[in-house]
Amino acid sequence: MQKRTLYIGNLAYTAVEEDLEQAFEQFGVIEDIKLMRDHETGRSRGFAFITFGSEDEAMAARVMDGRKLAGRTLKVNEARKRDRKQPQPNSKQKYNRQNGNSVHRDPESFKRFDPFQKRH
Repeated sequence: MQKRTLYIGNLAYTAVEEDLEQAFEQFGVIEDIKLMRDHETGRSRGFAFITFGSEDEAMAARVMDGRKLAGRTLKVNEARKRDRKQPQPNSKQKYNRQNGNSVHRDPESFKRFDPFQKRH
């Protein structure tokens, strides 16, 4: 990600884009706000990404790190690209509630859990 994009963490689950815009617009032109939401509920997942018009504006906004917004202490850092080498949760794994193990979705991995099987 570019140095003008910031990661904003520890947001309240009730947070909306307008809350972030009001808190961060004092530092410069906001080009984009991406509030990460739960796909099922639509509720905030507690973090967002804000892209500013310039690196200087983004750097100025980092003073919000440690400040409170909606009763929560914000975590503000430079956004980093996600490392795609490691599998992401929910990408190709499904959680098995019966035994607490992750089960891969490919057919080779659908093996029945046997609690009496010897483990090496």
